[in-house]
Amino acid sequence: MSELRPRHPHEDWTDSDDELSEELDANEGLNGPELAEEGDHEANATSRAGRSRQRRKRRHRKRRLTLAVLPTALTLGNGVCGLAAIAIAVSTDTLEWDLETKLYASGLLIFGGMLFDALDGSAARLTGQASRFGAELDSLCDAVTFGVAPAVIVWRISDALPQRLTWAIGVLFAICVLLRLARFNVETPEDDDHEGFEGLPSPAAAGTLAAFAIAIPDLKFYATAEKYPEWIGNISAWTLDASHFFIPVLALLLAFLMVSRFRYPHVFAQLMRGRRTPNQIGQALFAVVGVALLHWVALPLMLCYFSLGSPLRSLAQQFRSRQRAS
Repeated sequence: MSELRPRHPHEDWTDSDDELSEELDANEGLNGPELAEEGDHEANATSRAGRSRQRRKRRHRKRRLTLAVLPTALTLGNGVCGLAAIAIAVSTDTLEWDLETKLYASGLLIFGGMLFDALDGSAARLTGQASRFGAELDSLCDAVTFGVAPAVIVWRISDALPQRLTWAIGVLFAICVLLRLARFNVETPEDDDHEGFEGLPSPAAAGTLAAFAIAIPDLKFYATAEKYPEWIGNISAWTLDASHFFIPVLALLLAFLMVSRFRYPHVFAQLMRGRRTPNQIGQALFAVVGVALLHWVALPLMLCYFSLGSPLRSLAQQFRSRQRAS
């Protein structure tokens, strides 16, 4: 407030009291209204400045509230996708879709949760709203979308194995997701560079299983369509039959990789920071060509390459080191 009021020069205050009183008496009739008018202008200016500051404060509070809500909304979007995937996968007569369509939709929702999960952490860091509350909420939503939803897909996608065995595999997968998330929260420091992970990330493990659910309609189409060569139909039909056994076994392997100590790169963080190696560019081009040729069938192949590539390379490196040492 004091910065907005006119301040007299310092030399005006050097006159004596008598001279100041005489000057005021002499100019009382002329300057009185002007001083009163000047006081009104000062009051109006002060009032306008106060209202302007209040408006700026309100806009600042709204902006901070919006920035604080954005990461939380993205995290909750992840949880909603997981709950919707579970609801669709376990629905029976309430949803008039065949089982393949239900699993296809559930797989897409898991990938939607992966997108929300990739964006919420970046949004929290960019807006300066990273907090312990957000980290805990993110883990809870991850447990639903990447733990329970893929387990339900395993239960529903395979009918070749005994039901008790399939249920046990799904439960073990969900438990390993919980262990993976708990270990990540405990062992990751606040100043972590987010360049890589120890153990397969739970979104990648869930996405690998969801990719098979998404690819099954295309495999069925390739197996029955007459416009493709016979060998493509035979391979597609064999893959569909083998998937009832392969997917539960894959779920067991992914569960082990999540609690392992193999190093995995944080692909999304590296792309956001513009760090692209020639190897990654080649892999991206290969993925684009695969999607163009195989459509959804390329998705499980790419995710299996990511999930199994790091441990295979690590084991091969250890084997070569032992051979050199011997």
